[in-house]
Amino acid sequence: VQLQASGGGLVQAGGSLRLSCAGSGRTFSRYGMGWFRQASGKEREFVAAVAWSGTSTYYADSMKGRFTISRDNAKNTVYLQMNSLKPEDTAVYYCARARDGSTWSTVPNYVDWGQGTQVTVSS
Repeated sequence: VQLQASGGGLVQAGGSLRLSCAGSGRTFSRYGMGWFRQASGKEREFVAAVAWSGTSTYYADSMKGRFTISRDNAKNTVYLQMNSLKPEDTAVYYCARARDGSTWSTVPNYVDWGQGTQVTVSS
């Protein structure tokens, strides 16, 4: 699966953005998908994940209540709606395909990383 993230940009604190991750290939709907982010000088961290059906979602604690992950398998796209953004949310956001459903929050369980989209939140 090839993935391409988009939707990043510059937003003021308290604002919202919706990221999209478009996938190619007919097998897209078979896989769980995740969003990660990496701030400058920091390790890549888990943001959210969604199972193949879209019915199960998972979030990092700091994103719960502010971020919402969803998917539209007919469009081969996963979304990340981000509300109440904070300056500490500034990072490059990546989408990736999960190898399996054994663990949703670890980088090694993901493959087919997209190129990333920059999100900058100003104070």
